[in-house]
Formats: sequence, C-alpha cells, structure tokens
Amino acid sequence: MLWDLPHSPRVPSLSGRHALLDTALATLTTHSGVLLHGPAGIGRSTLLTALAASLAAQDTSCTVLHCSPAQEDARLPFAGLIDLFTRVPEHCLKALAPQPRAALRAVLLRGPEPADDQARLAVRVAVVDVLRTLAATGPVLLVLDDLQWLDEPSAAVLAFAVRRLDGLAVRVVAAERVTEGEQPERVRCCPPGTVEVPVPPMTDAEVAHLVRTAIGADLPPAVLRAVQDTAAGNPSYAMELARTAPRDATSVGFGRALPVPGRLRALLLDRVRTLPEAARHTLLVASTAAHPSLTVLRAAGLPDPAADLVEAERLGVAAVDADGTVRFSHPLIRAAVCADAPEHNRRQAHALLARAVTEPVARARHLALAHPYEDEDTARTLMSAAEAARRDGAPDAAFELAGLAALRTPDDRPADRADRLLAAADYACDAGQSEEAGQAAETVLAGSGSARQRVRARLILLRNAGQALGGARDLIQEGLRDADGDPQAEGWLHHWAAVRGLLCGELTEAAGHARRAARQAARAGDTDTRIGALATLARVQSLAGEPAAAGAALEEALSLAGGAEAGPESWGLIRMRAILALDSDRVTEAGQQVAELLADIGEFAGVEEVMATLVALTRIQVRAGHCREALRTAARCSRALAETGVQTAPALYAAALAATAGGTADEARRLAEQAVRASEADGDRLFLLRALAVLGQAELLAGDPRGAAAAAEALHRVRELGEAMGAADPPLLHWYGDLAEALVILGETDTAGVVLREARTRVSGDAPGSVLAALERAEGLREAGLGRAKEGSLRLRAAADRLRHLPLPMELVRTLIALGAVERRARRRTAARAALGEALETATRIGAAPLAARAGDELARLDAGDRSGEAGAGGPELTPTEARIAELVGGGATNREVAAELFISVKTVEGALSRVYRKVGVRSRTALAHAMAVAVIASGAAAVTSGGDDDQARPAMQTVTSGQPGRIRTARALDGRR
Repeated sequence: MLWDLPHSPRVPSLSGRHALLDTALATLTTHSGVLLHGPAGIGRSTLLTALAASLAAQDTSCTVLHCSPAQEDARLPFAGLIDLFTRVPEHCLKALAPQPRAALRAVLLRGPEPADDQARLAVRVAVVDVLRTLAATGPVLLVLDDLQWLDEPSAAVLAFAVRRLDGLAVRVVAAERVTEGEQPERVRCCPPGTVEVPVPPMTDAEVAHLVRTAIGADLPPAVLRAVQDTAAGNPSYAMELARTAPRDATSVGFGRALPVPGRLRALLLDRVRTLPEAARHTLLVASTAAHPSLTVLRAAGLPDPAADLVEAERLGVAAVDADGTVRFSHPLIRAAVCADAPEHNRRQAHALLARAVTEPVARARHLALAHPYEDEDTARTLMSAAEAARRDGAPDAAFELAGLAALRTPDDRPADRADRLLAAADYACDAGQSEEAGQAAETVLAGSGSARQRVRARLILLRNAGQALGGARDLIQEGLRDADGDPQAEGWLHHWAAVRGLLCGELTEAAGHARRAARQAARAGDTDTRIGALATLARVQSLAGEPAAAGAALEEALSLAGGAEAGPESWGLIRMRAILALDSDRVTEAGQQVAELLADIGEFAGVEEVMATLVALTRIQVRAGHCREALRTAARCSRALAETGVQTAPALYAAALAATAGGTADEARRLAEQAVRASEADGDRLFLLRALAVLGQAELLAGDPRGAAAAAEALHRVRELGEAMGAADPPLLHWYGDLAEALVILGETDTAGVVLREARTRVSGDAPGSVLAALERAEGLREAGLGRAKEGSLRLRAAADRLRHLPLPMELVRTLIALGAVERRARRRTAARAALGEALETATRIGAAPLAARAGDELARLDAGDRSGEAGAGGPELTPTEARIAELVGGGATNREVAAELFISVKTVEGALSRVYRKVGVRSRTALAHAMAVAVIASGAAAVTSGGDDDQARPAMQTVTSGQPGRIRTARALDGRR
C-alpha cells in the first residue's frame, strides 16, 4: 500500500532533515495524518513538500490535492478550498446529488454563492462525497501548507470532512507556523488521531552543511560561527545570512557584527519600525547589551524601559522575565535591531552602556565600540580587561578585547600594536579559534621589525599546528635565526623543536633539544620554559624506556613549579606524573591525580588542556577496568573538541580505546582507523603508534584468523615504528605481546617466537608486572600453539597469578580467557570452567562488553563439549588456524587458495599443514581429506546423540588455542579471484 513506507527517498534540499522525514513517513503507516509545526523559516514547507513527494512517488495512482494559502488569502472565503479542488476532475462533481453539487460549484466560483445554513451544509457533504469518490479509485493525499493562513470557511469545511473519512485511503499532511514554544491551533483541519510533529532547529553541523550547499563554498570558521549563532538553527535565516556574509574572517569579530541583509530586516522589523522613537531606542540599547535587563537599561539613563518594552512584547519581538531580564524572541531579531540602526545611534548606545555596567570586561568592550578610533588610553583599558577575562576563564572574550585593543592602538605605536595582536592570538589559541590565531600571528610576522616579536609569532603558529608539527622544522629554524643571542627566545624554540621531535619519533634529537631548551631557559631566568622543557624531556625518556631518568626530570620540573598545587604551570607535569605512574602499574594513584587535576582546571583551562587531561583519564580508566566511565570520558573529550569543529588524533584514539574496553569491536575498529588517518595526516608518529596499537587490539577482539591478520598488520607497523623511534616504554612491550598473540592465531608460531625474544631483550630488571604478564600470556599461547598445552597452561597461570596482585582487571580477564581456552582444548574441563567463569564474572562487573562476550562464547563451547560426553576426546588438538587449514585442504583447496582465504602466506600454510599431518597422523592430502570426513561424521553423530545446540557443525578436531577465542566458521566456497 501507499502508506507502508519504511524509508524516504533522499531529497537534496533536506539537509539534516532526513531522519525527521523518515519519522513522519513511519507515522503515516499507522495514523491518518501528520501536522508539522514550528516557527517561521524553520523548514516546515520544505519538509512538507518532500513528505508529499515521497508518498506520491510510491503510487502513481495517488491523487494529490494541495493548497498553500498566503497571509492575504486569510480574508477571502473559500480561497483554500478553491486551491485544494483545482485538480478535482469535473466528472467527480457531476456525480454528486443536485443540491450538494450546486453548493460546491458555488463556493468554487462555478455558480451562485451559498446563502444559508442548508447550503453551507451541502458544501460540506459535497466535499466528503468527492473525497469518497476519489478514494474509491486510489489513495488520496491532502497537502495543507501554512494552515495559519487558511480562510475560516475553508477550515470549517475541512474540519467537517476529515471527521468522516475513517476507513478510506485518505491521508492528510499539513504544516502550520506557530510561535516558539506554542502549539498548533488548526489541528481540527486534520483527521482525528493526527500526530503533531514539531520541526526542531538544526544543529550547528547541519547548518554548516546547509550553508556549504547553499553557497557552494565553505565560509571562514569565524564567519560560519557567527551565522550559526545568529540563525540559531533556523535554516531559512542561515541561508539568507550566508549569502551576504563576508568571505573574509576579519570582517566579523572585534566589535564588527555579522551583516543582516535588508530583506531579512524588512521581514523581521516591519512592525518594529512603527514603534515610537523611545521604544525603538530602548530596543537598540537592549540589543547592544551583553546581558540586557531593566536594571541595566535604567542605569543607562532610559526613563521607563519597562513601558517601552510592553509594545515590543505585544509584537513578539522581546519580553521581560519576572527577574527583569530582557530576552529577544530570536537572536536574529536582536541582530536585526542593531543592524537597522544608524552607526552613530549604535555608538551612542554603547556609550550609555559603558557608563551603566559595572563589570570591567563589559565596560571596556562598550567603551571601545563607543569610540571607534585610535586611542592609547582606550587600548590600555581593553588590554587590562582582556587579561582579566583570561584569568576568569573566558579566552574568547579575552581574544576579542585584545583584538580591539590592537585596533585602537595609535599608528605611532607599532610595537604596542604587535604585542597586543600577539596577545590576542594567544587567547584565540586558548579558545580553540585557530584560524583567528593564525591570522593575527601572520600579521605580526609579516610586518614587525622586531626579531623577538617575529619569534613570538612563530611560536603561536607552532602552537596553532597542534599535533601536525612534522612540517614545522623550517619554521623552527627560521625562528632560531631570529632568536640568535636571545637565550629566552632560543629556549622557547628549542623546546618546540623537542616537542616536534617527540611527536615525529625522533627521540634522540628531541632529548637534545629539550636539554638545550632547559639550559637556555635557566640562563634567561625563564622558569616556565624550563619547566616545559624538563617535562618534555621526561616524556622522551619515558618513551625511550628510561623511567628513572624520566621521573628525575619530572620531579625537577615540579620543584621549579612550586609543587603540584602551584596552578596552570603544573597541570602538564601532574598529567605526566600520572602517566608514569600508570606505566608502572600504579593505576589507582594515576587515576586520583588526573581526576583531581580535571576538577582543579575546571573552566579555567583552554580546549587543548582539557582535551589532553581527558585523553589521559580515558587511558587510566581503561587499564583500571572502569569501562563505562571510560566511554563517558571519551565522549566528553569529543564534545570538548566539537565546539572547534575539529576531531584530532588524540580524541579519536581515546574514543577507540574506550570502545575496545566497553563498546564494540566494530566501533573500536572504525574509530581507530580514523585516528590512524588523522595521525598520518598530522605527521604525528607518537599518536600513530598508539592508534595503530588500539587498532590491533580492536581487530584481535574478533578472535579469528581474518581479524588476527589485520591485527598483525597494524601491530607490525607498531613494531617498526617503535624500532625506528628507539622506543622501549612499557606500552610498547604490551603491544609486542599483542602482536605475538595475533601471530599465534595465524599459526605463525616461529615468527611469534622471534617477536617475544626481541621483547624480552628490551625488558629491564624493574619492568612493571603488567609487561611481564603480557609477555607470559603470549608465550603461554605460543606453547599451546606448538602442541605443548601443559607448558602453555603453566605460563598462563603464572601470568594470571601475577595480575591478581595488580589493579588491572582487563589484563586479568584477557589472560583468564586464554587460559580457559587452552584448558578446554586440553580436555581439562573443570579448570577451564573455573578460569572462564572468573573471566565472565569480572568482565561483566567492570563493563568490559567485548571480553564478556568472548568469555561467554568460550563457556558455551565448553558446555557443548560436556553435552556431547567425551565425543572426540583424545582427538588431535589443533589451533583455530590449523583446524581451518585442515578443513580447507580436506575440501580440496590448494595451499595458495588457503593462503588467500586466510590472509596468510603460502609458507605459513605449508608449515601449519606439516603440523596438522603430524597431529592427525596422516602423510598426504588425500589421507587428511579422509580423516576430516570421518571427523565430521563423528561430530555430527555426537551432536545428534547428545542433543547439543551448538550453532554450527565442526570437525571434532577443531579446538581453540588462542587467547582471543572465536567461533570457527564452516567452510565456504573459495573465491578464486582473491
């Protein structure tokens, strides 16, 4: 039927509205009508048109009757009904009884107008009969747009008709404009049970997409933010503003408002312009105030602002709350009121407010906008206010005030102007406004004759680059040439060179720059730079596997900062100390430090500081087994960056890591791949290392050869990067264990042995217990993969015992699952059940959903084995890869085909096949095929006699040895194209 529509066709103009369209269509499968409602410009008519087109496109026999009255039509009787019945064939009218036909023809201007109640009733009966006639031949769709302008006689006829259409294939889709927060008044024109669907404002992301589509280009970020803030989610307003918006970011901000086009001002202010002069003046002063209230307006010298705003409230322009706060009905109206006023009136309003407000930041801003000319006193006042705003945790306000200060600085003070521009750029970095920061710094770099100012401009550009410092070598070298002979400036640049070396994996070079930065900073008495250089040195030494040296550098930095309570200069140090504690398995201590740091920095830190702290907290929570909390922290990290419109590699890494712990493997894989791409784009080898490692962990969650092959590919890159960087910190050794585990699943036990021996050479005497346990787990799996289940079990038990003394439940669960799988395939069912039961209980308690599923799957396998008695007991013990190879070879596949199917090398297939021959006791492919056939028959018989409910038939020899167990898939046809 026409109404059974699960999804809508995609309409290009419906940017961001497809979900709402699908909801409306789904509603019409069970209801006779949908009424879309919302304020002017919100997109009701666009959505209504798309909804009608979607319905009609499903059935070409559908009759669509449409009316869309305008405001001037509301006083014309039956104008809406005339529009609606334009497409009704004449034969439908001729089929009516004489009196209804005459009455309807009259209102359609095809006969005399009905003059009495009986004639008006006849019109209603005629409309019902026509709709019945149309519905007898196919579906009928009534499309009623702008119900608020529908003339009353037409509304009355429709209200009568829709109550009498029950059971007919007639549906109504309608739209009505309502004031924000109000309910529609014309729902009586729709069938009983009609669902009212509010059309909400668009999100900022949807507005950005709409604007890009409408103008065919991207607006500068600052201009786009202004459009988003002013339109407040209204798509019509957003497109109008975007079409006339400046394409230069410097045209907004620093007191320059977004232009409001004349057509919009005329639409919004048509009645406002009829208000008395005093009321318009009051509205203007209110529109220029940051926080307008009756108190502020009276302090500005307005005699009776409450009376002035009564008329504005009647027009729906602005209203006064019970506490005296003045609120405009929409941000665009506020902007339009301001834009509509002459420039000298706006300056006068700012002058009144500069005397009225007491808050220093607001007063300075109004002062600057009241005096738009160069004045050193004004500039100094603005800089003082900017510094206060930054201290109060408002970097965006600080940026605007410092920028205004630069504009108000006289031409004969170029050095002061450059200093103020650099301060504005610093504040913009704090606020996450990278484009604005870069423009200010580039202005100084191009025009300043001061080497020191040019150095400072380059420092801002370096900071602005975020993680993408790979191409910054020339910028640093140019800065060092300008800084020659200035120890403080040299210290700054050597510190950035150290940070660049750290991110690019050039650890030896990074350590050298960090030490030079610390020495130069000490000569210059620059404690802040010295602290930063020592902290960077500590990070480099930690990554290089020198925890004692890293701890010493960090403690020196903390002592210079005055201890952990000193304030912003200690935040990075506290974070670093927590990470060192985490790498040393002191997880609880690390968590306490970062949680306290996050509470301390609160609203005073910039986006970068908050994001770095949230990423560190996510890492700690995952290792501590706080999986649900880790998901929330990672989401908070993403939200902190969403305001800037950018997703960075660290945020994506944190989200992927949290997903491996408490989300799903697919989600973790998707996020990790994004983090890898972002790190590669930035040239950030440090986070590329981490992103690849978490990608490997996500792929291992699958527990099958295909996932293991993808994990091995990612983790091989980790190994290569780590070797190239000279890295040897504890996380890297954990990842070596993951690589060995993936190789064991693939049957590449010899290569796994090489990886493990290499890792053991990197293990120091004071290696954390978690590192030893990770290597022991991988070694235990390798032993089992070589057919030495007893030795493998002993190593896995040693790893589990070691982890029970550490606050690392995730690692313990992984080890218990591996132990349970090995014990299960060795037919030690009691031991297997104990290990897997403990793993499932722990994983469920901590919210480790992927690991809980793996433990549950292994227990199900164990239960299936119990139900089958001892069927297959004493049979060969094959790893998952060996079992799959045996299955494929037994089915006639060549070694090359097997390698392509399992994403492994032909050499690996040959080696595994030799082990399979030895374990099964055969010497040829033909004998193996026979053994496989016998095993399938035996396992099928066992399943029948036991009533087992395993979800797939598998040869009895297929057993799981991997620490990442997964179901072995049944054979499928080989694709020779691979």
